[in-house]
Amino acid sequence: MVDIIMKQSPSMDKWIEDAKKHHNASQVGMYLFHNGVVRETPKAMVRQNINDIPLIQGMEFSYDEKKVNELVEKTYELPGIYYVRVWLNEGSLQVGDDIMYVLIGGDIRPNVIDALQSLVEKIKTQCVVETEIN
Repeated sequence: MVDIIMKQSPSMDKWIEDAKKHHNASQVGMYLFHNGVVRETPKAMVRQNINDIPLIQGMEFSYDEKKVNELVEKTYELPGIYYVRVWLNEGSLQVGDDIMYVLIGGDIRPNVIDALQSLVEKIKTQCVVETEIN
């Protein structure tokens, strides 16, 4: 098996700069970022309060690009959403490495928060494969 080398993380300053030049920028009143990072605590420890398991050293991460793109397009159909950008890493990641960046731009805070939460949840549950490494 050949490991995929992880990608270079994007610049959030550049992303915001690009977003503010987008043709829909005049309709955006709020931008909100999500930055998912590899943590050492296993999912079972965080979500199910199982404490007798070893900390993780990293993860193998992959995703279905077509599904992610479809979800991005659907996010534009949500109320008040005018800008969406997603970046996902891949390969062998270590604790502290970036997994995902998502930027949502929309008209008002509730619409942007809801869209960000929805998109990140759908990406995590429908598009990615994460295998924790102990």
